[in-house]
Amino acid sequence: MNDKPLFADQILTFLGSLPILYSLPRGVQVLNPYPEPSVMQWCTQFYHRYYHDNSTRRIIIGINPGRLGGGLTGIPFTDPVHLEKYCGIKNSLPKKSELSSTFIYEMISAFGGPEKFYSKFYFSSTSPLGFTKEGKNLNYYDDPRLQKRLEPFILSCMNRQLDFGIDRSAAYCLGEGKNFKFLKQLNEHHHFFEEIIPLAHPRFILQYKSKSKTDYIQEYIKAFDFIPRKPAS
Repeated sequence: MNDKPLFADQILTFLGSLPILYSLPRGVQVLNPYPEPSVMQWCTQFYHRYYHDNSTRRIIIGINPGRLGGGLTGIPFTDPVHLEKYCGIKNSLPKKSELSSTFIYEMISAFGGPEKFYSKFYFSSTSPLGFTKEGKNLNYYDDPRLQKRLEPFILSCMNRQLDFGIDRSAAYCLGEGKNFKFLKQLNEHHHFFEEIIPLAHPRFILQYKSKSKTDYIQEYIKAFDFIPRKPAS
C-alpha cells in the first residue's frame, strides 16, 4: 500500500504554505494569489483533476508567474481564458489571455490534450511567486538584488517540489537565456537533475517568432521524448 500523499495534495500544500517574501528591493511587489480563497478553489479543482495520483512526472520550469497568467489564477502558464476553455474550470476573473498561456495550451492540444500532458509533466517556475514593478511584470533576474535575495527561497521551493514525485533524469527550462543560465549554475551546485533541457520561452515565440509557432510546438514535443543518457558501464 502506498501511503504517500497524492501528487495533487502535495502541490496544494506547497502552494498554500509559500512564505511571505520580505525585504525585497524598493518598488518590487510580490504576486502571491494563493491567500485568495477563490484561487485555491480553482487550484484544488485543477490539481485534483489532473494530478490525482502518485505518478512520476518531469518538471517544466518557467521564470516566474506573470500578472495575467499564473500570478492571477495560481496555476502556472494558465490564464483565466485557458483555465475555462481547456480545463473546464469556470472562474470569475476577467477573460484576458496571456501570450505564454496561449502558446502553452496550443502545444498541449498538439501533444494530445490536458489529460495526457499533465499525466506526464508538471509546470513550475524558478520562482513560484511572481513580481511586478511600476505595474509591469518583473523577471527575478531583471534586478540582481532581487535574484540574490531570492536564492534561498528558490532553493527551498525546488527541494520541496522534488519530493512530489519528480523524474530527476531531466527537467525543461523555458527560456534559453538568463533563466537557463541561472538554473544550470544552480544545478551544477545542487545536482537536482541529470539534464536541464532549454526551450524557447512561449512569450518570446509568440511575440517575435509567431510565424514559426508550429515549428516551435514540434520542438517542444520532440524534446519531451528525451531519453536520458545511460551511465557508462
